[in-house]
Amino acid sequence: MHLITRAMALLATLTLTLGLSGCGYNDFQRLDEQVKSAWSEVLNQYQRRSDLIPNIVATVKGEANFEQETLTKVIEARARATGIQATPELINDPEAFAKFQAAQGELTGALSRLMVTVEQYPNLKANQGFQDLRVQLEGTENRITVARGRFVKAVQDYNVLARSFPSNLTAMVFGYDVKPNFTVQNEAQISVPPTVSFDKPAAPAAAASK
Repeated sequence: MHLITRAMALLATLTLTLGLSGCGYNDFQRLDEQVKSAWSEVLNQYQRRSDLIPNIVATVKGEANFEQETLTKVIEARARATGIQATPELINDPEAFAKFQAAQGELTGALSRLMVTVEQYPNLKANQGFQDLRVQLEGTENRITVARGRFVKAVQDYNVLARSFPSNLTAMVFGYDVKPNFTVQNEAQISVPPTVSFDKPAAPAAAASK
């Protein structure tokens, strides 16, 4: 009798395992890990950008009569972006996720305006230290775009599974909710890195006339 009970238990376990596999349970595990990994890389690149900003701000402050409003907006936008605790759970909270992407989008816009304003200051454009920072910023923005693209794809794959039949039944049973993703509008904004120009400053009119 004991052997029969054990055999029935093993059969039930095997049936349950096969059933879960057939309904996408294992796929949910795999895709969920992919989403977490992609999100971690997004955060790494955003942190990389955030770490660059104090050096950029310090360099720009050294330029006499630089437009303070533009600089202040970058500082404030960075403070708001870093003020949001980007925990792994954030990707399962649509409201918190929306606030996070809005703050990062605001910082992207502030940096773009800063780089456009810098074009009016030949001394900054000719500053090798500042040029190096701009190269690092451009590279970081490109990495952000790539990381976000991978995250968007990972979330899309996960959400398709969560919405499709019969895996949607597994999602309901185990609480695999649809995850928030970056919006199309926000993607369009983030896909255009801050303008970075390394044109040499124009020669003064007096020098050009010689």
